[in-house]
Amino acid sequence: MIKRKTPSWLRGVNTIWEGSYFLGTKPKLDKDDLIRTARKRTGLCDLGSDFNDEPLERLLWSINEEARLNPLGRFITRERFIGLVCVRLRAENFFKRYPAILEQELYPSWIIIGLQRTGTTKLQRLLAADPDHRVIPSWEVINPIPLDPEYFEKHPPVNRKNSSSLHTRPGGAGTASVAFRTPDPARLKLANTAVNALRYLSPGFFAIHPIDALQPEEDILMLDVSFLSTTPEAMMHVPSYASWLEKTDQSEAYAYGAKLLRLLQWVHPGQRWILKTPHHLEFPDLIVKFYGNAHFLWPHRRIYESVPSYLNMVTHNRMIFSSHVSEKQVAEHWVRKTGYMLDKALKYRNIGNNDRLFTDIRYQDLVADSVGQLEKIYQSDGGLTPELVTAFRKHEAENPRHKHGTHHYSLDDFGLTEADIDRYTLNYQHFISEKLTLTAEP
Repeated sequence: MIKRKTPSWLRGVNTIWEGSYFLGTKPKLDKDDLIRTARKRTGLCDLGSDFNDEPLERLLWSINEEARLNPLGRFITRERFIGLVCVRLRAENFFKRYPAILEQELYPSWIIIGLQRTGTTKLQRLLAADPDHRVIPSWEVINPIPLDPEYFEKHPPVNRKNSSSLHTRPGGAGTASVAFRTPDPARLKLANTAVNALRYLSPGFFAIHPIDALQPEEDILMLDVSFLSTTPEAMMHVPSYASWLEKTDQSEAYAYGAKLLRLLQWVHPGQRWILKTPHHLEFPDLIVKFYGNAHFLWPHRRIYESVPSYLNMVTHNRMIFSSHVSEKQVAEHWVRKTGYMLDKALKYRNIGNNDRLFTDIRYQDLVADSVGQLEKIYQSDGGLTPELVTAFRKHEAENPRHKHGTHHYSLDDFGLTEADIDRYTLNYQHFISEKLTLTAEP
């Protein structure tokens, strides 16, 4: 059993802080207060006609009644939710001032939808080395909307009206992402602060999932702005919200996510979106409906290895927010959830000709020969150029495996057996055995 410990200084802070609750220091998690605070911070009022406050209200009830957050966890959650409401307020302001934003067509997209811990981050960051690709780096995904209401006047996007002229294929690496690679200093500073804070709050987290303010992150945060995503389930114990979410139509989250993507490509153009989150496994139909021309890249790893790896990641996540984290609780929730997500993706894939929208990738092949797997992906795009191969190899040289330490985990850490995993994932295992041969890792 791996012993996971919250830093002693953090335990002390939470103990002292909680002891002062009688003085009124308990961070408030109330819908109306959060919205009121966001409006005050931004000086803006309009959340948009498509804003629905029910998801936020249900999430807050679940957090307040079930999550048992520690004081710092409540403070982080409060600030994060205020920030999400601020994003919505700033976005609506720009939509009204620049209606052409929403008149754009979204770029075609490659959507990485593999389960957590199957090489999705490695694949996304490799593809980000292609200058034709538009990704969402951490500094931007945390605050996707410029903080300055006059940002577009001061920083006119490169060739906004005709970004197709920036396309560099087949000649190789070009300048399509030059503007993107120059971060907004204000938002970069905020992102670096968040990254550094995470290093202190959970020292072992970076060996599991290295975070870099300049590297791309999951676009699930575009859905968080509607408070409809599985992010809360990964951060805290919110069973009532999670159960409600599975029964709720997610269309409004994806519709608004598409609006945010249009704004992001208005700021910095590209040729193709590279998006990634396991959350999309549940909703490939909504991706196609709202994001348009999409192709799914699905990395696969033995389920007995990817599941405990992710459970360990969730446990580290939750320990930041709560002093009452149960590994058994984490396992019970996410093993079932994993099977549910996989079954939804397979159900969509097995309809009509939908299988043609997917490219399968073995995790072991991605680790052993990433360029070979990228060649397979690029077959539909004219193949790899020597310049792209050089860019990919450079990225790998600068970001070797285990750069931030080795991640140790096993099913035993969570009191699980392979039979427990089989109970929820046999459909996936049978499906993938017909496609690929997944072998045990050394």
